[in-house]
Amino acid sequence: MPPHIALLVNPASGRRRAAILAVRLKEALRAAGARVHVYTGRSAADSRRLARLAVSDHPDALVAVGGDGLVHQALQGVVGSGVPLAVVPAGTGNDIARAFGTGRATARGMAQAILAGRTRPSDVVRLTLPDGTRRYYMSVLACGFDARVNERVNNFRFGVGRAGYLIGVIAELRTFRPIDFEIDIDGRTIAEPGMLVAVGNTDSYGGGLKVCAGAESDDGLLDVVFMREASMGRFVRQFPRVFNGSHMGLDEVRHERGASVTIRGDAGVGFADGERMGPPTLKCEVVPKAVEMLDPTS
Repeated sequence: MPPHIALLVNPASGRRRAAILAVRLKEALRAAGARVHVYTGRSAADSRRLARLAVSDHPDALVAVGGDGLVHQALQGVVGSGVPLAVVPAGTGNDIARAFGTGRATARGMAQAILAGRTRPSDVVRLTLPDGTRRYYMSVLACGFDARVNERVNNFRFGVGRAGYLIGVIAELRTFRPIDFEIDIDGRTIAEPGMLVAVGNTDSYGGGLKVCAGAESDDGLLDVVFMREASMGRFVRQFPRVFNGSHMGLDEVRHERGASVTIRGDAGVGFADGERMGPPTLKCEVVPKAVEMLDPTS
């Protein structure tokens, strides 16, 4: 039988670049002999529903064509299913694709890599929300200053990426105040005011901001980065170091690792994979090697 590939597409992603890329990829896959079914999500909830529907048909791979938000929805379908996940970057941030070495390529090249079928296992994070709802995420959960910036950026009427993120940072600095966090990491507790906390399975968010620099997606642990309270002047000067990960050496930054992390505090709302999750209390638990990621270098 010919290989069966499911394409999950967010047509609006990347200023509609995803729609164009999905058509080219579909044609390349079919030209290579694959049977292709395209699922087009019109919203986050619709994409999540379609991901589960696609996986129920037991394809040889589910391919997410879009940004980190679409990958997040695809993840809800593939965890525990045995269906490999491929990521074709067509969004603005593409942090998950970057973490797995997936760059821009021709449709033919992407089709060849998908059909080669080589995979590597990745951990994911099971997130429990205050109402008991469980979601999975692949990259970083953010609470505090960065999450509030994300909330602002999501309401912008123009494209995001690093430029949009910086505009959001400037806007949030006008009103932000340190948050009284309580963070439990495998029984170890951090209880003090801080600027932000990030729980990462991979290292970056926001289009390449390495907030959890050094995090690895297959080590069975979560990286927790806590930025202690600082004057706004120092915070403004030091926050740009997140762009290259050099903030990890600051006295204000505490880096811990663990398998289970619970965040409490009046932090507003948390974001995971760039998607709005809800306010603390938020519990993160690593699920080792829960997803097979298709190797883009095949």
